[in-house]
Amino acid sequence: MGTRRVLIVGGVAGGASCAARLRRLDESGEIIVFERGPYVSFANCGLPYYVGNVIQEEKKLLVATPGLFRNRFNIEVRTGHEVTAIDRQAREIEVREAASGRVYRERYDALVLSPGAAPVRPPLPGIDLEGIFTLRTIPDSRSIREWIEKRRARRAVVVGAGFIGLEMTENLAARGLEVTLLEAAPQVMPLLDREMANLIEHRLRKHGVHLRTGDPVTDFEAKDGELLVKTKSRQAFLAEMVILSIGVKPESGLARAAGLDIGATGGIRVDACMRTSDPAIWAVGDAVEVRDAVTGTPCLAPLAGPANRQGRIAADSIAGRPTAFRGVQATAVCGCFGLTIAVTGATEKRLHACGFTDFQSVYLHPNQHVAYYPGAKPIHMKLTYQVPGGRILGAQAVGEEGVERRIDVLSMALQKQATVFDLEEAELCYAPQYGAAKDPVNLAGMVAANALRGDVPLAEWEEIPVTDAFLLDVRDPHEFAAGSIPGAVNIPLPQLSSRLAELPREREIWVQCGVGQRSYYAVRLLAQHGFRVKNLPGGFTTFKAFYSEGLSKPPSAEARLTEQREKI
Repeated sequence: MGTRRVLIVGGVAGGASCAARLRRLDESGEIIVFERGPYVSFANCGLPYYVGNVIQEEKKLLVATPGLFRNRFNIEVRTGHEVTAIDRQAREIEVREAASGRVYRERYDALVLSPGAAPVRPPLPGIDLEGIFTLRTIPDSRSIREWIEKRRARRAVVVGAGFIGLEMTENLAARGLEVTLLEAAPQVMPLLDREMANLIEHRLRKHGVHLRTGDPVTDFEAKDGELLVKTKSRQAFLAEMVILSIGVKPESGLARAAGLDIGATGGIRVDACMRTSDPAIWAVGDAVEVRDAVTGTPCLAPLAGPANRQGRIAADSIAGRPTAFRGVQATAVCGCFGLTIAVTGATEKRLHACGFTDFQSVYLHPNQHVAYYPGAKPIHMKLTYQVPGGRILGAQAVGEEGVERRIDVLSMALQKQATVFDLEEAELCYAPQYGAAKDPVNLAGMVAANALRGDVPLAEWEEIPVTDAFLLDVRDPHEFAAGSIPGAVNIPLPQLSSRLAELPREREIWVQCGVGQRSYYAVRLLAQHGFRVKNLPGGFTTFKAFYSEGLSKPPSAEARLTEQREKI
């Protein structure tokens, strides 16, 4: 392999991975990494935990230093050097050294762009006031820590309830701050489907977070040494500091100025080899537009895992190896006050937005391990799959234990285009302290497969307020008395076979229990007695997730039962 000069713009996940991989493939080539900041490779996913003192030493965030790259890989790293322009015709870049202001040019045979993404700072009045922070770099986290300590901050407002917003809320609260969390969308974690987000909102409020959703911030104002955060509904919140976690946007300005193709999402357009519209330039990481592996649509995926893979693929491509990036599933995980929130693939809202209609979802709430072993805790799961073939399209889960393990298994199943029938047969680890003979992943497959085979037709929770179906609750009386769907009739499962005459044959019956298991038994019983019957998946636990703020009451349970008895 001849000597080749490869310049890489930006380090962290994508650029640093590309540099290290390329050296392993080409020992003779010259590799130079330009990083405008002071650190070439650091754990930006750990920054909220440095703010919260979970990670107490800043140096722990450093993944690799210029010295390591030089001594281990013979790669030159120039921190504090910003690439300001690309001359594609001459195959040169223009670089500005921050310390001296010197501007110089460097020639390349191959150029890799890994500029990352920048925090969104909307043009709101007062957005540049002192005490308003974003979090993307180690200096950002250092500034936030210093502000808390020097100002002895007692109150904080976090704007945006995505991954970073939730993590910052938890870590600020851990430092003793009173936190108000504002989200413009109707729910926290807008990535998730609404009913899954309700579980997180309950946990936030339980831990004393002042949560307000569906109320965008309009402006900021300095008032008596504090910050006043105002919202569209004319609410105002006082705090000593504000964290903006509204999202990120791809830093595609350098590529755009060089005339490279930019996608509809604002990311740099690349092919499967991570090559841009210029055959001598590649791009990786948060700045690129990629393909959603489930929907096939273009998207942005500012995640460390895909950025690392893209860096490796760009290196393989530069070295002449056949390679292809398969796209992203957006598999992600987040912690929040003891909850683990994880997702892979498409949510229902994403599928609807992309025009998909041939899909269905099931809900289940299994424990992470067998109930008889101490410490059993539920995992709230949602599995979405294609109808009628059963191919897995996405999964979401929220719980205290075992969540990420199940989503990781489902992520690999999705990647291999597995079906819910494959999940039924998945052979997974089992010991009482780790799982169950029927793992939650198996159960998700079984519930979905039963629906696809027609054994247990599913009703839609969204239709509860408007349905004229007979709502049957087969839980025990004390459970029903503690809370029920308005209008539901309670016939406990053990009594069901002896009380069939009380049920309507001219109407569809929707059956519900606590989490879906007893209603499954009831559906099978009723179907074999000729009733038109459907299961409400996930039971009353799922109902509470959908209708956490109540439901406009249909006819009362007593009225429904009286009506039915009059017809018999």
